[in-house]
Amino acid sequence: MRSDDLFERAKTLMPGGVSSPVRAIRPYPFYTARAAGSRLTTVDGRDLIDCCLGYGPLILGHAHPEIREALLRQLEKGWLYGTPTPLELDLAGLIVGDHPGVETIRFVSTGSEATMAAIRLARGYTGRSDIVKVEGGFHGAHDAVLVRAGSGATTLGVPDSAGVLPDLVAHTRQVPFNDLEALEAILSRNEDVAAFILEPIMGNIGLVLPDSGYLAGVREITAAHDVLLIFDEIITGYRVGIGGAQVRYGVTPDLTTFGKIIGGGLPIGAFGGRRDIMDLIAPAGPVYQAGTFSGNPATLAAGCATLRHLHAHRDIYRRLDEQTRAIGEQVCDRGEGSFVQMGSMFKYFFRDAPPRNYREVKECDTAAFGRFWFSMLEAGIFLPPSQFETNFLSAAHSEQDVEQIAAAYVQCLYG
Repeated sequence: MRSDDLFERAKTLMPGGVSSPVRAIRPYPFYTARAAGSRLTTVDGRDLIDCCLGYGPLILGHAHPEIREALLRQLEKGWLYGTPTPLELDLAGLIVGDHPGVETIRFVSTGSEATMAAIRLARGYTGRSDIVKVEGGFHGAHDAVLVRAGSGATTLGVPDSAGVLPDLVAHTRQVPFNDLEALEAILSRNEDVAAFILEPIMGNIGLVLPDSGYLAGVREITAAHDVLLIFDEIITGYRVGIGGAQVRYGVTPDLTTFGKIIGGGLPIGAFGGRRDIMDLIAPAGPVYQAGTFSGNPATLAAGCATLRHLHAHRDIYRRLDEQTRAIGEQVCDRGEGSFVQMGSMFKYFFRDAPPRNYREVKECDTAAFGRFWFSMLEAGIFLPPSQFETNFLSAAHSEQDVEQIAAAYVQCLYG
């Protein structure tokens, strides 16, 4: 069946016809038949260069042979036990060894689960009720963080979804990204803040980079107020280098959440941090967290294979950085719009200057982005279908792929 036919049936079976809102492309999404390397093949027979990569997990590309072999070996042994497995120790050891601020770690099944548990742990450790997040920061789909950006710098939370209780998100405060004064002000006025959670590099409003010294300033301010600092590295973990953004910027948080790449393309989440904080997690302590699929052996096998490959081929990061820079050089030589890049993450904003926070991102011309996105798809390039998502490259993207991506950008932007 073709994609349009499949979508007509999907609408009768699933809300909106999709399993996640971002996939609801109008008039209908394309359906993928298979994927390998840097490319997706649709049920309609089109081959697309993939710059979405499952929204970030596939740093080695689709169906990487080492990951596939690791999965096959594990599947021969079974794929769900409900018991501890040696693979847990292998993956935990790799992650703990790569992150100075992570002394112990707990595996969960999704990034949303990881941030939810980290926030609960921060409240249990500090005995405080409130959290502070960054305007526009996305930390999963649980109630405490589904809060839209407010009109003021430090607004009280307002629910961003039906079914979220205002009383609950009233404990969620907000500050703009790259604004140390706003963070200092809200922590000075409120002694009931348990944690400040942020993406050290914002990836869910496009790609917004921290100003020089911003993350170090965040660490200094939170420490001065005895507020736990949580880095959400679900996107940036192993994406901007081994050790993620915290190693790249030399800033050590109290807690870190992980996902995406550490599962090798299978569902996973994790949170870790200082031992004295993590020791409060059940069964060692009174903060409850549990899950049937936590530490799933198939996911652990894929994750271990991915991280071991990255350790053995560290030049991947240099090459990916060079490739995204090459795209940016061709795209922005005309001085229109703004191209932002960090390692293998990149984004073109329909705005004259790179945005520094959520409010500036919202100034982008989303209608222009929509026209551009469809043009890129026609040119054979699949980008995340939103101005507010980040693009990615993988180790599977060839130099020819990169040249084709850059040429499509130039053609679709400038004609």
